[in-house]
Amino acid sequence: MNRFDFTPYRRTTVGFDRLFDLLERQARANAGDNYPPFNIERRGDDAYRITLAVAGFKPEDLDITAQQNLLVIKGSKADIEDKQFLHLGIANRRFERRFELADFVRVENADLADGLLVIDLVREVPEAMKPKKVLIGDQKTLSVVEGEAKGSAAA
Repeated sequence: MNRFDFTPYRRTTVGFDRLFDLLERQARANAGDNYPPFNIERRGDDAYRITLAVAGFKPEDLDITAQQNLLVIKGSKADIEDKQFLHLGIANRRFERRFELADFVRVENADLADGLLVIDLVREVPEAMKPKKVLIGDQKTLSVVEGEAKGSAAA
């Protein structure tokens, strides 16, 4: 197994230990597990899409759970045990895929079509967490900073 050594970074950074632990845990957990195949696509500055190839699964066979910083997708087919196959070449086995989500990323919607499960994600930073412009002097209001400051105070 290829393992990246984060020791030099751990010595010179503060507060990133959760990130390094997450990367190491993901490398161990996903070694060799490639079912079902998936894509992760960036669709804009704050929009993402996860597409899983789940041919043969119906919406009732899939369970999608979104919680804080974690998206879990489970698939299981109940009717496969009831059938007698002469050849079973289509993978319909149970699966569980976990995706760690960044702060403020939420599931916008999910759709199943043509054997592809498509999950759209969006990052929405709350107004209270956006950077604010602090004015000096008698002006007590704060305004959200978007790009460059609009208008400057006369000196």
